[in-house]
Amino acid sequence: MVWHPGHQLYGNRYVIEKKLGEGGFGITYLAKDRQGKRVVIKTLKDEVMDNPDFADFRDKYKHDFRDEALRLAVCRHPHIVQIENVFHHESLPCIAMEYIEGEDLSRRVKTCGVLAEMEALQYIQQIGEALTIVHDKGLLHRDVKPQNIMVCSHRSEAVLIDFGLAREFIPDLTQTHTVLLTAGYAPIEQYDDQARRGEFTDVYALAATLYYLLTGRVPPFAFNRIIRDSLQPPAHFNQTISEPVNQAILGGMALEAENRPQSVQEWLKLFQSDTGNLPSEREGVKLFQSDTDDLPSEKGIDYCQLRDYLKAGNWKEADKETAQVMAKAVTGKKEGLLRVEDIDNFPCTDLRTIDQLWVKYSKGQFGFSVQKRIYQSLGGTKEYDKKIWEAFGEGVGWRVNNSWQNYDELQFNTNPQQGHFPAFVTRKGKLRKIILARLSLLSLRGMSPAIFSRLDTCKV
Repeated sequence: MVWHPGHQLYGNRYVIEKKLGEGGFGITYLAKDRQGKRVVIKTLKDEVMDNPDFADFRDKYKHDFRDEALRLAVCRHPHIVQIENVFHHESLPCIAMEYIEGEDLSRRVKTCGVLAEMEALQYIQQIGEALTIVHDKGLLHRDVKPQNIMVCSHRSEAVLIDFGLAREFIPDLTQTHTVLLTAGYAPIEQYDDQARRGEFTDVYALAATLYYLLTGRVPPFAFNRIIRDSLQPPAHFNQTISEPVNQAILGGMALEAENRPQSVQEWLKLFQSDTGNLPSEREGVKLFQSDTDDLPSEKGIDYCQLRDYLKAGNWKEADKETAQVMAKAVTGKKEGLLRVEDIDNFPCTDLRTIDQLWVKYSKGQFGFSVQKRIYQSLGGTKEYDKKIWEAFGEGVGWRVNNSWQNYDELQFNTNPQQGHFPAFVTRKGKLRKIILARLSLLSLRGMSPAIFSRLDTCKV
């Protein structure tokens, strides 16, 4: 059964707006949640669940579908599509994911022509960073291609989507993999279910994607290249391509896996030249927002100090300042104890300003909205649930080895996990130093869900 506009799912939590598309086994819809936020709902097609011809494979499809949700949940990064929820509607498993308003890179090239080298490299670097996270989790994407990279309409960001073919891998070990691939972007090892795979498998696909972005041509199939290596250098079709980029693409698309860079980061280093490295921003266009900040407040709060701490990457002072300005927005003073009822009535404008500052200057790594997405993807609600709260704590690095961290054990000077900050939203005057030293982040179990609920109310 195809869901039509207006169809309600999961206790009326989602309302279908339209069908977005379908593949061999799955179908996706655009929907709205109760807060009016757009999401993408992915589910299995009816014939997979009902057709007797699929009976022998049905459990596998359902298992693979569940695994896709789990992989998305653990691979959190600004350039990876984020999972919002997992549920069943009637007999169908469903994944709710963030909606990326924009177009995929294949459509962009078909509509606007080949990309400028700097723009293409920016997107490739962003997806390279995303793949590094995927590989660090012991996974391969296995289907990197222009159609699976979305570019946001309102900002210069690329987002990797569709983890339906993602699989675990163990370095230097030959494993059996199903032969599912996209010709032109899949390396030779993906044609053999017994061939060794590794990070270099996704390197080939990423290099092939860049080949397409700069030439408008799908590369020749890897299988055909065995007979006659017909890969023309990309500069043959586009003479504006620089030599370092031309050589990096050819290196990443080496037919034999051992001749390719063995990791994405190793491959990205090939783009370095005497004139510089990969761009982190387009000419005149920042990756996230402009340097000017709009800092509105319903309570007349000055957020300049918070902005300056965040801009400098001083997460510890920014975290303290966040607690102070939140207290001032409620009590009129920078000291005081925030209660759950204070959070329930916290001014939306101020909450949005605080969150946007964190998200902007951490490049999507920190912020209440980032934490909310992680918390809700685990099934969290406003009501405290011990298992969900512990899973959330582990996900953001507040809980390590089954033990809640104290505030002074946070990763202020290392590479924190996504959602690690803000972490300290309660403060009590002269006892601050004692609290900072002894506060276990377990004590935030009532505060943080309340903030996430308030974010929903404020549509942040």
